[in-house]
Amino acid sequence: MLKRIKQLSVLWVVCLLSVSSYAQELNCKVKVMHEKIQGVDAQVYTAMERAITEFMNARKWTSDEYDAAEKIDINILINLTSRMSTDADGFNATLNIQASRPVYNSGYSSPILNHMDRDLAFKYSQFTQMQFDDNRVSGSNALESNLTAVLAYYAYIILGYDYDSFAPSGGTNYFKKAQNIVNNAPEQGKDIIGWKAVESNRNRFWLIDQILSPRFLSLRGVWYSMHREALDNMYIKPIEARQKILNGITTLSQVQKENPSSYVLQFFFNTKSDELTHILAQASREEKVKYVPMLSAMDVPNAGKYNALLK
Repeated sequence: MLKRIKQLSVLWVVCLLSVSSYAQELNCKVKVMHEKIQGVDAQVYTAMERAITEFMNARKWTSDEYDAAEKIDINILINLTSRMSTDADGFNATLNIQASRPVYNSGYSSPILNHMDRDLAFKYSQFTQMQFDDNRVSGSNALESNLTAVLAYYAYIILGYDYDSFAPSGGTNYFKKAQNIVNNAPEQGKDIIGWKAVESNRNRFWLIDQILSPRFLSLRGVWYSMHREALDNMYIKPIEARQKILNGITTLSQVQKENPSSYVLQFFFNTKSDELTHILAQASREEKVKYVPMLSAMDVPNAGKYNALLK
């Protein structure tokens, strides 16, 4: 019997149990872009893709058993922007990561993360195995440790959001694991950034700090309601499910008023703006007039998409 705490319906569980083999939690695909890098054997990048894929997919991230149909789909794009002058095997890069989870009784997968991290610096040695220890985040080489630390951080963020989508605050343990990585992150002068509060107000530190802050607990409540109570019931109760999502916009508006310019709220909209636009497109004119201004005020970068619904 599956051990996962997620409250799936009986029919879904029966379907999942029909698949005999159990697997790790993540189904991650990795692409490394290296057009800006000269003088490196292309096989290094192939090996890098393979090593990161294996690190994400082969590691056991939770104590729960995942069926193959339950695995979380992840796409990682690493764009190498330059080589480090301080280390021949060191790179500066950006990391674009997307993740989704299936919606019950549909062929649709709902995005649970869509994020660009612009502060990735790391060292990769082709024949060195990638390792990570939750209890000892920083290894002997900080640049090598930084790559696995960043990957593990986002793995736990994704797991946290996935579990939060099935049970109220169900992902807290995984968010705390991500916070532990922040608290013990590798350090090496100016090359490694993104982990400290003083470096920016929109980085890995502030994301997990705000996710776990009591000030944003209602945001996590909206996340749960949107997925488990609304999207997973959209097939059988479409009107009620859509209304739950629209009601959540009012809650989000209150969160924004109490916490203006919060990083975690924009993080939410980076992931969910297209989905919210699609849901609102099916609403009545009266509902659009009510909710579009709220969304446009909260999510300025995507205001054009919302405002187009009123034309």
